[in-house]
Amino acid sequence: MTDEERAGWDHTPKKQKTSNSSPENDLYQQRCSLPIYPARGKLITEIRKAASVVVLGETGSGKTTQIPQYLLEAGMTKAGMIAVTQPRRVAAISISTRVADEMGCELGTQVGYCVRFDDATSEQTKIKYMTDGMLLREAILDPKLSRYSIVVLDEAHERTVHTDVLFGVVKAAQQHRANGNRPLKIVVMSATMDVDSFSQYFNKAPVLYLQGRQHPIELMYSSSSQPDYLFSTLVTIFQIHQEQPVSEDMLVFLTGQEEIESVARSVREVALDLPQNVPGLVAIPMYASLPPGQQLRVFQPAPSGKRKIILATNIAETSVTIPGIKHVIDTGKVKAKSYQAGSGLDLLRVQWVSQAQAWQRTGRSGREDSGTCWRMYTEDEFTKLLANTIPEIQRCNLSSVVLQIMALGIKNVLTFDFMDPPPRESLEAALKHLELLGAVSRERHLHLTPIGKEMSTYPLDPPMSKVIISAKDYGCLEEILTIVSVLSVESILHSPMSKRDKALAAWKKFYCSEGDHVTLLSVYRAFKAVKNKKEWCRENYINHRNLKHAMEVRKQLRDLCVRANLTLQSCGHDFTAIRKCLIQGLFMYSAELQCDGSYLTLDRKQTVSIHPSSCLFQCKPSYLLYSELVQTSKCYMRNVCVVDAEWLYETAPSFFRQRCGKKR
Repeated sequence: MTDEERAGWDHTPKKQKTSNSSPENDLYQQRCSLPIYPARGKLITEIRKAASVVVLGETGSGKTTQIPQYLLEAGMTKAGMIAVTQPRRVAAISISTRVADEMGCELGTQVGYCVRFDDATSEQTKIKYMTDGMLLREAILDPKLSRYSIVVLDEAHERTVHTDVLFGVVKAAQQHRANGNRPLKIVVMSATMDVDSFSQYFNKAPVLYLQGRQHPIELMYSSSSQPDYLFSTLVTIFQIHQEQPVSEDMLVFLTGQEEIESVARSVREVALDLPQNVPGLVAIPMYASLPPGQQLRVFQPAPSGKRKIILATNIAETSVTIPGIKHVIDTGKVKAKSYQAGSGLDLLRVQWVSQAQAWQRTGRSGREDSGTCWRMYTEDEFTKLLANTIPEIQRCNLSSVVLQIMALGIKNVLTFDFMDPPPRESLEAALKHLELLGAVSRERHLHLTPIGKEMSTYPLDPPMSKVIISAKDYGCLEEILTIVSVLSVESILHSPMSKRDKALAAWKKFYCSEGDHVTLLSVYRAFKAVKNKKEWCRENYINHRNLKHAMEVRKQLRDLCVRANLTLQSCGHDFTAIRKCLIQGLFMYSAELQCDGSYLTLDRKQTVSIHPSSCLFQCKPSYLLYSELVQTSKCYMRNVCVVDAEWLYETAPSFFRQRCGKKR
């Protein structure tokens, strides 16, 4: 973009009548003070002219809340709603709430949101904030996205799997509607400078640059490499707390729930030993699997005389703006998926962030005022980071992606219009996986089977969708829903390092000889039966928050089963039915005991071991199913279940004949 073009953004806005000293006037003044406001007229003109537009909006520019309102005020919703997609549900909910306040309407009327299992929209809705996944689900029923006149793809730089698939789906919908009287406009919004690829992908769309309101940020690097970044983070937290005004809140970037809760406990413990004249601390966690109500706690101000410390995953990099943040502590680490199609390993491991991510984190401290970013790594380490994050679609298991694409009616996934195509071997492996599950057939042509179409309606990985659908044949849907729900959340077993032995002893009362899946069912049933649930969880080293979340997931899945007319039967204590049902979706994740006491996976002949957290760790069953493989010092099977070799062979005879070389 030329200097002349950039200069064109600074035009004088038209004055509007406002009342004096009212909440509406305050919100209006805030809108007018945003950096995006002078560009309002130019933005509307450019979006009217072009089929697609890429907006590069720096942190704090106001693009997410204001652009949809500008388009609505310009009368560009006569042919349909404005959809604004977000990678995460907490962002969709919080931003739509803010926009509804600015417009002076009730949430769910003119402005609404739609996230998984929570639809706050109506016939009046003109601006609809939603997760990427929800718009994809709508596209399965309506590939032309005919309800919408404009689709705004926000936070495009995050490049989640859903975002990348959505690029292709929205682009195809635009092409379908190009010759009609209701063309679809696409607005791609990014907060990082790497926007040329977006422009090229959307037919050389013009790139519009918005100046952000970034306050000065002091950048502090570690003087030496930190072998224990969590300890150095804790030290930095209390250094800031004792030196800076209590009104200045902190945001700390960590890798996941376990790490966040560990640091939160340490913060509370250390705070108890602080001098009486030092203000108090409120440590608030923020990660994707937190229930929505608890995620929204981060937006509430700290109690009087206390400092708020947000302990967050990368969910806080760009998706949400938390008021009051003056200090950011960046550990430089993130937990990311890494799939190896050759070995079948889908690893979730801690790794370095990219430089783009590091700058996004830094920008969080300069949204409202000058701030400080404390990097727990050296400047030399920063220069060695990757410039940009590798798109998730190039480093994850694609079975769910392929199932979703085929559910959209796209037959040849190998030629799908990806912006950055994943490795062909990953797509082929996903197709083979779905074929073995009975979701895909190659007879005459590649297509989804009726089972595949049914599987695509569940927001789960294909193996677990298949297990739920199969439960009707084994009369154990109630139990399977519980097991799948518990597996869908972070671990419900809580074992502090200092009380590991006590935790193991407490869990033994729930152990079942059939394996971890039935053990988790036992824990859930016991939890449901007690009255004082929090106290019971504390005594038994069970994570109350995660178990409550599993209950919410179960309710949502049960509603889907009711809609699908699945019979909600219980098998009571017939655990054989449960194990046979699990095989229907997990038979590829099976292993056989070897003479030396190790296990060999039947699929890829890989040496694996039972994870130490398993109730079967001290046992050696001949055959096992597992829910996932994790790689640490060696390759471990997590969540294992005892099965019979004959059950495996009966479920998938051709699969096991090829791998075992003989019939049983």
